[in-house]
Formats: sequence, structure tokens, C-alpha cells
Amino acid sequence: MLENKKVLMGSIIFVFGSFIMMIAMLLYETYKGKPAYDAMSSKMSEKARVLQPVPVQDFSMYKVIVSDEGRDMVEIPEGPFTMGSRNGDPDEVPAHPVYLQSYYMDLKEVTQGEYERFLKMTKHQEPIVPVFEDEVSKLMSPEYPAMAVTWNDAIAYCRWAGKRLPTEAEWEKAARGEGKRRYPWGGKFDQNYANVDGADDGYQYLAPVASFEIGRSPFGLYDITGNVAEWVMDDYAADYYQTTPYRDPPGPENDDVYKVIRGGSWRESRVGARLTKRFSAKMWRTDATVGFRCAKDSEQPSPSS
Repeated sequence: MLENKKVLMGSIIFVFGSFIMMIAMLLYETYKGKPAYDAMSSKMSEKARVLQPVPVQDFSMYKVIVSDEGRDMVEIPEGPFTMGSRNGDPDEVPAHPVYLQSYYMDLKEVTQGEYERFLKMTKHQEPIVPVFEDEVSKLMSPEYPAMAVTWNDAIAYCRWAGKRLPTEAEWEKAARGEGKRRYPWGGKFDQNYANVDGADDGYQYLAPVASFEIGRSPFGLYDITGNVAEWVMDDYAADYYQTTPYRDPPGPENDDVYKVIRGGSWRESRVGARLTKRFSAKMWRTDATVGFRCAKDSEQPSPSS
């Protein structure tokens, strides 16, 4: 009987001791592997994309209306702003003051779904997507911006909707505000704020319209930089800023086939996506990077007009 008790006690002591040794070995292995784990975590954190909190932006001070075709438009208030740049390309200089009457601008780029409705109602010719390095289907979605439209196509849609294309000055004020910012959100580029070249912003090609809440312009416009570049009304003239009138510049009167495109696109670099950058293109050009939004005269005449 005594011998059985000794065997039982020995078994208990052995099991307990084995448990203690196992815990000790686990602690030792954990301690030994900590430097490697810390190093791995450090590398992962360097590569990880840190999601910054989206700042709250209040655009409630600007009047928003719904246009005839059901799209939101924001009123850009009357007043001056600085157009152009002091140190950009030759056709961007000089920086100069411009005074505009109030007008409305589409908050968002015209989508493929909205453009398709226009095509069905008017029997207008469908856009032809030019040569593209990937499957064209990757550019097609009702939520994506309309693209591969000519200048005349954009004019036709805006007229159908009871609107017009914005002038170049109207486009820049709506995009830039009354300050001298380089991008809609400020002076420094951030890949989380706009859909430009590369997939670092989350999109290889087009993005659904209004995907970048944090990249809105001072008046609340979405995608004014990136996604698709946008046709404006003006003819292109490299030296127009040398003689731009102060009040409501209409663009040069040369009736040229070259028109102005603004805003960069999903294929544009961060440098080319700056708000003062000007592009010229023949009015019949179709491109997977070019779309548009519309403008409209203010409903009420200006008190100073």
C-alpha cells in the first residue's frame, strides 16, 4: 500500500514537473524569437498603407441645385480668383487675377450610365474607345466616368441637359477656389486623394465617380483632378494668359480645332495633375482618359451686372 502511494506521488510530481518545463520552454522560445518578430513587424509596417482619418469637410455654405437631367450642381460664387501659375509651363504663366460672375458646375463627372441615357434618348453616335493596352471591358461600368467622347459629343450632351461646357476660367476657379493651391485639397500631392497614374490609389484604370471624398475641391467638386481629364469650352492658345481679360474671359477667338482639356486623368503623373496644367487636343479626339462635366449660368442675375 505504501509502495503504491509512492508510485502515485512520483507520477504526480513527474506530470507537474513536465508541465513546468513545457511552460519554461515556451517562454524561452518566445523570448528568443522576439527580435525576429519585431524586425518582421517593422518591415510590414513600413509597407503597410496607413489609412488616415478623413477630415470632415463642410460644403453646406454653397448652394446646390438639381439640374434638368437629375444631376447635382453647385453654385460657384461671384468674385475674383488667381488663374495660372508663376512657375509652370509657358502656357500657364503669368498668374493673373480673373473675376467671374456666379455660375453652376456639376459636382461630379458625367458617368457612363448617364451618357448612355443621353444616347438612347437622342440616338447620338456612341463613343468609340480607341486602342487600349488591356481588355476594354475593364474601362466599362455605369459608375465610371464617360470617356472616349469628342469635344462635340460633350457639347451635345450639355445642350441636351440644358447646360453648356464650362469656360477654362470657370473650370479652374471651381477646381482651385480663391487661393493658389496646386491641387484641389492643397499644396502637396497625396495618392489617396485622386485617381492618377498607377494603382497606388487603389485603381489601375478608371474609378467609380466620387470615389475620393477627401480629394474634393474647395467648392465640393469630386474628381476635378484625376479619373478623366475634362473638356472645356475654350479654344487653345499658348499665349492667351498674356492678354486674358479680367472679367469673365471667354477664351481666344480663333475658332481653332484645338480645344483645351483640364484636370489630368488616371494616366497622368502627379506633376501633370496640378490644377494649372493645360492640355490641348483636336476637337475630334477620342481617348480613354478624356471625359467632361457641364456648367450652367446662375439662375439669378448678379447684383453688380
